[in-house]
Amino acid sequence: MRKFSSLLFLLFLSWTASAQQLNSPNGALQLNFELKDGVPFYDLKYKGIPVILPSKLGLKLKNHPDFTEGFVTSTAEQSDFDETWEPVWGEEKAIRNHYKEMAVTLHQDAAHEHRTLMIRFRLFDDGLGFRYEFPSQQGLAHFIVSDEKTQFAMTGDHTAFWIPGDYDTQEYDYVESKLSEIRGLMDAAITGNISQTSFSPTGVQTSLMLKTADGLYINLHEAALINYATMHLNLDDEKMIFESWLTPNPNGDKVYLQTPSVSPWRTIIVSDDAREILASRITYNLNEPNKIEDTSWIRPMKYIGVWWEMITGKSTWAYTDDFPAVELGVTDFSKASPNGKHGATTENVKRHIDFAAAHGFDGVLVEGWNEGWEDWFGNAKDYVFDFVTPYPDFDLAGVRDYARSKGVELIMHHETSSSVRNYERHMDQAYQFMKDNGYNAVKSGYVGTILPLGDNHYSQWQVNHYQYALEKAADYQIMINAHEAVRPTGIARTYPNLIANESARGTEYQAFGGSKPNHVTVLPFTRLIGGPMDYTPGIFEMDISKLNPDNNSWVNSTIANQLALYVTMYSPLQMAADLPEHYEKFMDAFQFIKDVALDWDESRYLEAEPGYYLTIARKAKGTNDWYLGNVNGNEGRASQLTFDFLDSNKTYVATLYEDQKDAHYRNNPQAYEIKKGTVTHKTKLSQYSAPGGGFAISIREANAEEIKGLKKLK
Repeated sequence: MRKFSSLLFLLFLSWTASAQQLNSPNGALQLNFELKDGVPFYDLKYKGIPVILPSKLGLKLKNHPDFTEGFVTSTAEQSDFDETWEPVWGEEKAIRNHYKEMAVTLHQDAAHEHRTLMIRFRLFDDGLGFRYEFPSQQGLAHFIVSDEKTQFAMTGDHTAFWIPGDYDTQEYDYVESKLSEIRGLMDAAITGNISQTSFSPTGVQTSLMLKTADGLYINLHEAALINYATMHLNLDDEKMIFESWLTPNPNGDKVYLQTPSVSPWRTIIVSDDAREILASRITYNLNEPNKIEDTSWIRPMKYIGVWWEMITGKSTWAYTDDFPAVELGVTDFSKASPNGKHGATTENVKRHIDFAAAHGFDGVLVEGWNEGWEDWFGNAKDYVFDFVTPYPDFDLAGVRDYARSKGVELIMHHETSSSVRNYERHMDQAYQFMKDNGYNAVKSGYVGTILPLGDNHYSQWQVNHYQYALEKAADYQIMINAHEAVRPTGIARTYPNLIANESARGTEYQAFGGSKPNHVTVLPFTRLIGGPMDYTPGIFEMDISKLNPDNNSWVNSTIANQLALYVTMYSPLQMAADLPEHYEKFMDAFQFIKDVALDWDESRYLEAEPGYYLTIARKAKGTNDWYLGNVNGNEGRASQLTFDFLDSNKTYVATLYEDQKDAHYRNNPQAYEIKKGTVTHKTKLSQYSAPGGGFAISIREANAEEIKGLKKLK
């Protein structure tokens, strides 16, 4: 690691007409900051082209004068920082964190209680991060943020890939439209969800992906969301200005703070090449370094699970249909009649363990093994689960021991039903139970309306709960895969036991009516900007009615597309989500899922256009093996690939999993071919992807014997 910080200059200025400029290390980005009549403004340029027009900064406070005006004096301190750090897991072995910083200290006049506010800017070669800092001071101890007034003034009516602003869910399909069209499309974009709270006809969520008419790609998000409310963006569609919109608590207040404290970082990633948006590590770099001293227990996992059969309606989480209501510790499940559709039975789980062991998978996720699923949702019920008591048809000790004998770990499931107090009440007991039984990873869930009633999934209180659960899990050396929680903001750098989140529209929606075929070409530009997603790919049977005759949903994808997701949807936690019997029908294609790595030394973004296509090549950690994945949008197209990322003096064997020419996500999704041939760093390939399709390639170094009889891949 190399690291240095040099103070460039310290200025004491009167800000009546003064401005400060900060350039990125390579000079491509330029930040300007100034006070205009006591109001702070910033703007941003990329290669001389405006990205953000002059935009106001500040916050409104409750019971105090606002932090929006009346600033009369300031200091500005600039510095340079450069380090290289190694993540516990990731898309590359090492990440460079290089930026120029400007910390601006603003002082308010007597009418504003002589208070102090600092705004810290960090300008990277690929974007900007800035945050508000509240120093300890006599005039401000405890305070309430009623609104944050941060603006992002757009330079035009850009194309946006957006989902509706919502305090409780991110599980929407993305809409591609002009900014001016958001208002007219909002009602149709707000599709049904178990828990949702939209707030504005022009409100959207971050991470927001934009493209200008001049070909600039812009991403707006936040980093290091700690002890603060989640930020959405609300658009003034006449002026084309986004303003931050914080998730409120039940009182309508946004954030409770005390000095000293800081806000999350507001981030703007920008490039004239879409691939650079994917390659940006700003979000991680703006988070604190790893706080877990011993990380030996944190490791990537590949798993299967008793899950998809329940999502599709083939089986159920509940054990019995006898009880309209249950009370843990009172309801006697031993006297109930099994419903015959319960998924988490001893026999079924052992079958999954056998499949995992036979094919080299690390773990098996089991949902619905614990009492309470008959009465878990929709009743504002506080005491729902205890996370330790099994149903009568689940032999807890027997299944545990059977998994151990096969070298397979079980992954716990903690569905809280959004009863947050109940989860915190049982958390120590549940985590200790996991450690006692050798379960090192848990999938947590927050389905439904938050309890206590009136709160939202993305309020400050809830953000603090998710963080509490994460840090508590670290104390027990447990890895977290959180579903329905707040979307990630790079916190996995600080707490790498956060190995995945859902926090977006995942594969399960393919069983709820389907997602758009191009959905997976957008998510890497939006949801994955903050961290990995447990997307649960690997579906081979697209016709859901074959699992459940009452479910006519269709998975809008080809098999080749599903394989490619293991490369393009980065996560150190990857599920083969389909039923074992479906994989047994297509074992030659399943081989790619078995082979593909989970952790990487290097990632190359070969081609990218949000909403249309994406091709990524990654080098498996500690090896010379590469895996390449392409996901395609709504129309068929051909990728023009070169393999110049390979070593120049070596020959490789490549196995290509591709769509057949007549493949189509809706009409012919299981039409694929597998080809094997040799490739070198000089290889060029024109490769077709069907609508909603893609391709996947495994590449490994070959010896002379292995390449005998193989032709060049073309």
